[in-house]
Amino acid sequence: MKDLACQQFQDTVADYLIRHQSILDILSKSQEANARVNRAVVKAVTDCGCVSINAEKSPLPPDASLSDLKQLRESHLNGTLCTNCRDIIERELGKSLFYLTALCHSLDLDLADVLQKEQNKISTLRMFNMT
Repeated sequence: MKDLACQQFQDTVADYLIRHQSILDILSKSQEANARVNRAVVKAVTDCGCVSINAEKSPLPPDASLSDLKQLRESHLNGTLCTNCRDIIERELGKSLFYLTALCHSLDLDLADVLQKEQNKISTLRMFNMT
Protein backbone atom coordinates (compact mmCIF):
# COMPACT_ATOMS: atom_id res chain seq x y z
CA MET A 1 0.00 0.00 0.00
CA LYS A 2 1.30 3.41 -0.96
CA ASP A 3 2.25 5.82 1.78
CA LEU A 4 -0.07 8.80 1.33
CA ALA A 5 2.30 11.36 2.85
CA CYS A 6 5.16 10.25 0.58
CA GLN A 7 2.90 10.27 -2.47
CA GLN A 8 1.56 13.72 -1.67
CA PHE A 9 5.06 15.05 -1.11
CA GLN A 10 6.30 13.50 -4.36
CA ASP A 11 3.34 14.97 -6.26
CA THR A 12 3.96 18.41 -4.76
CA VAL A 13 7.67 18.26 -5.63
CA ALA A 14 6.79 17.24 -9.19
CA ASP A 15 4.44 20.23 -9.46
CA TYR A 16 7.19 22.64 -8.42
CA LEU A 17 10.01 21.27 -10.54
CA ILE A 18 10.11 24.19 -12.91
CA ARG A 19 13.69 25.48 -12.79
CA HIS A 20 15.29 22.14 -12.02
CA GLN A 21 13.80 19.61 -14.41
CA SER A 22 17.13 18.48 -15.82
CA ILE A 23 18.56 15.45 -14.05
CA LEU A 24 21.89 17.30 -14.00
CA ASP A 25 20.30 20.24 -12.17
CA ILE A 26 18.65 17.89 -9.70
CA LEU A 27 21.89 16.02 -9.00
CA SER A 28 23.88 19.19 -8.45
CA LYS A 29 21.16 20.79 -6.29
CA SER A 30 20.91 17.59 -4.25
CA GLN A 31 24.64 17.64 -3.60
CA GLU A 32 24.47 21.32 -2.67
CA ALA A 33 21.54 20.68 -0.31
CA ASN A 34 23.42 17.85 1.41
CA ALA A 35 26.46 20.09 1.83
CA ARG A 36 24.20 22.74 3.44
CA VAL A 37 22.94 20.14 5.94
CA ASN A 38 26.53 19.32 6.85
CA ARG A 39 27.39 23.01 7.13
CA ALA A 40 24.39 23.67 9.40
CA VAL A 41 25.52 20.91 11.77
CA VAL A 42 29.06 22.30 11.77
CA LYS A 43 27.71 25.79 12.53
CA ALA A 44 25.72 24.37 15.48
CA VAL A 45 29.07 23.24 16.87
CA THR A 46 31.39 26.07 15.86
CA ASP A 47 29.18 29.19 15.91
CA CYS A 48 26.41 28.41 18.36
CA GLY A 49 28.01 25.79 20.55
CA CYS A 50 24.71 24.19 21.53
CA VAL A 51 26.28 20.85 20.61
CA SER A 52 29.87 19.73 20.66
CA ILE A 53 31.79 16.89 19.14
CA ASN A 54 34.21 14.84 21.18
CA ALA A 55 35.59 12.29 18.78
CA GLU A 56 38.27 9.79 19.49
CA LYS A 57 38.86 6.20 18.63
CA SER A 58 36.51 3.92 20.52
CA PRO A 59 38.32 1.03 22.13
CA LEU A 60 36.90 -2.32 21.11
CA PRO A 61 37.60 -5.36 23.24
CA PRO A 62 38.94 -8.22 21.11
CA ASP A 63 36.15 -10.49 22.33
CA ALA A 64 33.32 -8.03 21.51
CA SER A 65 30.47 -9.56 19.57
CA LEU A 66 28.67 -7.88 16.72
CA SER A 67 25.70 -7.20 18.97
CA ASP A 68 28.02 -5.49 21.49
CA LEU A 69 29.04 -2.87 18.93
CA LYS A 70 25.88 -0.80 19.37
CA GLN A 71 26.67 -0.29 23.05
CA LEU A 72 30.40 0.18 22.49
CA ARG A 73 30.12 2.83 19.75
CA GLU A 74 28.89 6.35 20.36
CA SER A 75 27.82 9.35 18.28
CA HIS A 76 30.58 11.64 19.63
CA LEU A 77 27.89 14.29 19.92
CA ASN A 78 27.32 16.10 23.22
CA GLY A 79 24.50 18.49 24.04
CA THR A 80 21.16 19.26 22.47
CA LEU A 81 20.37 21.43 19.49
CA CYS A 82 18.98 24.83 20.43
CA THR A 83 15.72 25.93 18.83
CA ASN A 84 17.47 28.10 16.24
CA CYS A 85 19.93 25.40 15.14
CA ARG A 86 17.17 22.79 15.09
CA ASP A 87 15.07 25.03 12.81
CA ILE A 88 17.99 25.65 10.45
CA ILE A 89 18.94 21.97 10.24
CA GLU A 90 15.31 20.92 9.72
CA ARG A 91 14.98 23.48 6.92
CA GLU A 92 18.16 22.25 5.25
CA LEU A 93 17.10 18.61 5.62
CA GLY A 94 13.78 19.55 4.02
CA LYS A 95 15.59 20.96 0.99
CA SER A 96 17.68 17.81 0.81
CA LEU A 97 14.51 15.71 0.90
CA PHE A 98 13.00 17.89 -1.83
CA TYR A 99 15.87 17.10 -4.21
CA LEU A 100 15.96 13.43 -3.26
CA THR A 101 12.26 13.28 -4.07
CA ALA A 102 12.84 15.23 -7.30
CA LEU A 103 15.43 12.62 -8.26
CA CYS A 104 12.90 9.85 -7.60
CA HIS A 105 10.34 11.67 -9.74
CA SER A 106 12.77 12.22 -12.62
CA LEU A 107 13.78 8.57 -12.62
CA ASP A 108 10.14 7.44 -12.35
CA LEU A 109 10.76 5.91 -8.92
CA ASP A 110 8.24 6.02 -6.12
CA LEU A 111 9.67 7.51 -2.91
CA ALA A 112 7.42 5.33 -0.75
CA ASP A 113 8.65 2.21 -2.57
CA VAL A 114 12.27 3.25 -2.07
CA LEU A 115 11.63 3.80 1.65
CA GLN A 116 9.75 0.51 1.99
CA LYS A 117 12.48 -1.47 0.24
CA GLU A 118 15.12 0.07 2.48
CA GLN A 119 12.97 -0.69 5.56
CA ASN A 120 12.57 -4.28 4.43
CA LYS A 121 16.32 -4.62 3.85
CA ILE A 122 17.18 -3.12 7.23
CA SER A 123 14.65 -5.21 9.12
CA THR A 124 15.75 -8.39 7.33
CA LEU A 125 19.51 -7.86 7.65
CA ARG A 126 19.23 -6.04 10.99
CA MET A 127 22.67 -5.48 12.47
CA PHE A 128 24.32 -7.17 9.48
CA ASN A 129 23.24 -4.25 7.31
CA MET A 130 26.49 -2.32 7.48
CA THR A 131 26.10 0.21 4.71
